[in-house]
Amino acid sequence: MLNEVYITNTSIFLPNDPVSNEEMELYLGYINGKPSKSKKIVLRNNGIKTRYYALNKEGKATHSNAEMTAQAVRRLFDNDGQKLREIELLSCGTSSPDQMMPSHGVMVHGCLPETRSIEVVSPSGVCCAGMHAFKYAYMAVKTGDVGNAVATGSERFSGSLVANVFEEEAHKLQELSENPFISFDKEFLRWMLSDGASAFLLSNKPNENDLSLRVDWIEGISYANEMETCMYMAGEKRADGTLKSYLDFSPEEIINKSIFSIKQDIAVLSNNIVPLGGKGIKDIADRRGLDVDDIDYFLPHMSSEYFKSKIFEVMSVLGRYVPYERWFVNLTTLGNVGAASVYFMVHELFKSGRLKKGEKLLLLVPESARFSYMYAMLSVC
Repeated sequence: MLNEVYITNTSIFLPNDPVSNEEMELYLGYINGKPSKSKKIVLRNNGIKTRYYALNKEGKATHSNAEMTAQAVRRLFDNDGQKLREIELLSCGTSSPDQMMPSHGVMVHGCLPETRSIEVVSPSGVCCAGMHAFKYAYMAVKTGDVGNAVATGSERFSGSLVANVFEEEAHKLQELSENPFISFDKEFLRWMLSDGASAFLLSNKPNENDLSLRVDWIEGISYANEMETCMYMAGEKRADGTLKSYLDFSPEEIINKSIFSIKQDIAVLSNNIVPLGGKGIKDIADRRGLDVDDIDYFLPHMSSEYFKSKIFEVMSVLGRYVPYERWFVNLTTLGNVGAASVYFMVHELFKSGRLKKGEKLLLLVPESARFSYMYAMLSVC
């Protein structure tokens, strides 16, 4: 017999103070010593007012991804060492690990010496990585493999957004008398991304004296079989849509072409990210009998406010629009934190005091890397 699975606690860790739009380049630096020409355009469209960086104003790291994630885990248990020892499984999703090896999850575990020797998993990817971590933890509790699990979503993008990542390429372009400004597909993400970590505690028992969130279902789908790459890092996109790996570039090319910067094919993104997400939710709705009336809170992960009206329109596949008064998003204050964003929304709503027993939360997480989507339904109990 399968267990019910409940989110019994949530936590968040945000590094340092919030950074306003006006302060961003004080932390990230100026490419070629000049203010960005694309910054105002991107910020006008994305609606983000503040975000968080694990950096100081000298562009030096103040926290690693693993350290931030461990802090979020600690906050689930009020940093109580005895309670940390009760964790049976640690599942950590991110798209910006501090290194390629060892895995992000074991590095987080290494920052938590009070815990026991336990199973640790590290789903990779982009925005869906946090949801994949959540689903693994959910399935482990669901099947009775463990009685509790911690799932996390986190990002430390800022280290790949600082000016010196791009400056060598800009300098080379200037030497060649070409446009000395970095292409928009590389630079615009500098004004979108944010750092931070969040965690869920999952259990086969609900809270006795407080609300819990029962996990009704989690589903995911990838359209990589029919879609080309859209968002990528450590590679270069060829004209035919395929990727050339960083392993196939010389060390000089890696620097000059800023191969390790995050890039996104804007045209492919705009034409596909929302319609494909609607296709996925329609399939789920048909199979599960999902209706707009079943949704008390809609928590869509958005990289930009630009997509808000488009998501609103596409959700009509449920038969009617999901009214904005049922939406809950915090992009404006926290920025796009990739794999952690949906955790941040759930955390803020869970701790808000607004939830009532019987209400349902629909989560939607799109990932533009090669068009993957994760969906989940939670019930307040």
